[in-house]
Amino acid sequence: MHTDVSLLTDSSAESTYYDVNGVRLHAVAAGDEGDPLVVLLHGFPDFFYCWREQIEPLVDAGYRVVVPDQRGYNLSEKPDGIRAYRKSELARDIVELVHSEGRDSAHVIGHDWGAAVAWELALRYPSTVDRLGIVNVPHPKVLRHHVLTNPAQLTNSWYVFFFQLPRLPEWACERRNFEFFERSLRANASSGTFTDEDIARYRAAWRRPGALTATINWYRAAARHTASPPRDLVAAPTLVVWGEQDFALEPEMAPESLAYCEDGRLERFPETGHWVPHEEPEAVTALLLEHLVE
Repeated sequence: MHTDVSLLTDSSAESTYYDVNGVRLHAVAAGDEGDPLVVLLHGFPDFFYCWREQIEPLVDAGYRVVVPDQRGYNLSEKPDGIRAYRKSELARDIVELVHSEGRDSAHVIGHDWGAAVAWELALRYPSTVDRLGIVNVPHPKVLRHHVLTNPAQLTNSWYVFFFQLPRLPEWACERRNFEFFERSLRANASSGTFTDEDIARYRAAWRRPGALTATINWYRAAARHTASPPRDLVAAPTLVVWGEQDFALEPEMAPESLAYCEDGRLERFPETGHWVPHEEPEAVTALLLEHLVE
């Protein structure tokens, strides 16, 4: 099964590759190359398909849109070893992707791990981010505080500790045709959000050689290589979107994250879980279009 741009209904989008930071990243790109650049970052266990509903409306609104498969995922390169997946490296990938588009900066939107990379980018390379969009991941300092002090958040993060083990997580995630991943998608979204066809497309991406270990290595690297960015305060105007029924992240972390934003705004979805871009695509698109207007 294809896991490239052929999954999209927008005929103007194309699959392309960027050689950045020592890795080759696959991305879907659409829109006029002279328009303001928006980079959309997926999380775990997703791929560019996360943002399929947002690409065409953003292009129609006058933006150039680039949606990479982040390193280790789907059609992008999967370097060996855990250190290759440090957040500093993941952020550097996006800096160089922006530069590959002939830009000094871009609007950056991320969900799940993509949001963690977006936070890292805004804190480590602030001049690269024009406007920041975050979906269901707190500011790194807030997350660290809650993991250390909040028993509920520590319990919710059980899988992060499980993923630190060698080999066993890969076995557990792959068994029964990736049942663990399928449950993680479907169990925290309203019925029908992920169709059988969607899940088949995800399985095809998860089966890519090396993808399973590479994506779990993001978690291993986060636990073992914890160098903090040089600042805590985000300068870029920031929109935080939060589904409050998230299975993994406590909702109070969303407003607490605004304390680390010079210009922050929070939009809550009280009845929605972790997969907000999938479950509420039109509402998320509307919020992004409003946020990106300068």
